[in-house]
Amino acid sequence: MKSGSGDTLSLWMATAELLERPALSENLTTDVCVVGAGIAGLSIAYHLAKAGKKVVVIDDGAVAGGETSRTTAHLSNAIDDRYYELEKVQGLEGSRIAAESHTAAISRIEQIIADENIMCDFLRLDGWLFLAPGKDGKELDKELAAAHRAGLTGVTKESQAPIINFNTGACLRFPGQAQFHPLKYINGLVSAIERLGGRVFCKTHADSIVDGRPARVRTGNGFEIRAAAVAVATNSPVNDRVEINTKQMPYRSYVVGARVPHDSVALGLFWDTDDPYHYARLQPMGSDSPSDERYDVLIVGGADHKTGQADDFEQRFSDLEGWTKERWPQVESFEFRWSGQVMETDDYVGFIGRNPLDENIYIATGDSGMGMTHGTIAGMLITDLILGRENPWAKLYDPARIRLRASGEWLKENLNSFAQYRDYVTPGEVSSVDEIAAGEGAVLRHGLAKIACYRDEAGVLHRHSAICPHLGAIVRWNGAEKTWDCPAHGSRFSPGGCVVNGPANSGLPKIDEEKAA
Repeated sequence: MKSGSGDTLSLWMATAELLERPALSENLTTDVCVVGAGIAGLSIAYHLAKAGKKVVVIDDGAVAGGETSRTTAHLSNAIDDRYYELEKVQGLEGSRIAAESHTAAISRIEQIIADENIMCDFLRLDGWLFLAPGKDGKELDKELAAAHRAGLTGVTKESQAPIINFNTGACLRFPGQAQFHPLKYINGLVSAIERLGGRVFCKTHADSIVDGRPARVRTGNGFEIRAAAVAVATNSPVNDRVEINTKQMPYRSYVVGARVPHDSVALGLFWDTDDPYHYARLQPMGSDSPSDERYDVLIVGGADHKTGQADDFEQRFSDLEGWTKERWPQVESFEFRWSGQVMETDDYVGFIGRNPLDENIYIATGDSGMGMTHGTIAGMLITDLILGRENPWAKLYDPARIRLRASGEWLKENLNSFAQYRDYVTPGEVSSVDEIAAGEGAVLRHGLAKIACYRDEAGVLHRHSAICPHLGAIVRWNGAEKTWDCPAHGSRFSPGGCVVNGPANSGLPKIDEEKAA
């Protein structure tokens, strides 16, 4: 079953169910309302339910139908932005807390799996960071020293990563990492939440989220949830229009899944130092395959770009396949292609905690490519904040924190977002709707307006405003996922204009057919 966040099928969607629950059909009062049924939202709900709170979870799609179903599910404390970079921005104490919290998240997932008897292919293993061709080996030495200063004293420098047919050269080994099947884990969390008295609703869109005592969530089907606290866990927060979205940047990341003979690839998490970097792991198969044949799927990701700012997805998938075959020539075939969205923060740390200027609304965003552990950190940290308990991680992850970084990467990223508004004066992607093939979309200029035109498989043309309702940038067609993507802040919409990813919280307005003609 495909998720609502794109047209491609991930390995996880092919081997586990995307759970559906009924839509909300009444007004409710509860202790906590969680908006978003991905790993962050369900981790928050689970921890609060365990603490005895009444919890309601709502999602406008299926359970885990967003980015959680599109992860590669690395459970890691090896920061993808590097500890030596993190230490420059957050200081030694911030670096130490980041290492501690991600390490604790892996252990918490392991404990939940044991407590709830969740069969999700969880496995502890090593992580391996190796150099990309032409990269300076001193980077590994800097990272080793910084990781040790952060408290990860078990990290060691080795002469070769366990890739038999490829000489990686020197690398770092990060012990105590893990992997799992994310949808199987999520489905186990839902069962636990419901057993503890929590309620989960699908096809229930949060139209508005208003702070107060109580806070109120108004849904698209006309009902209201009143709660002492609301946690917004929607990948990019839909309740914040500007502040958070100037401090994080959306990227698309691409993934291929290669069939390899069983036990021919070493188990481990693998990353290189390229920019953008590559990441890989193995998923053993067997009972998940229709024939029960034993084989493995090698999952490889990378080739990132800013959301909405590239359309060469075929080349990116092809590049990943070439990179994979060079290192693992035992690949038999490529059976999966998909992409996902990650939010990169301006200071290398997620935003988890009370929403700026609000009293009873909390957010979890800024996964920085480490969504599984960041989402679990959110479950622990936001639960403590709602329950009034001290948490030593709160300051580091505080969404209201201010970093004076109006230069370098922060300035470049925000100038990039601003530059996307030049699309108002450019021609359309096509000059006539006759150029749009079935199953494809393109932006057409009509006088002073830009129109997002999609032709469905039956040949029927659907027209919507191409202006993103978040902050007004012009969307672009994503031919890989069959979505409209905003190049400024990462909002995404279905071919029919429905919002599938924030920060926008409403769809693209439909264009009257007669006026468009």
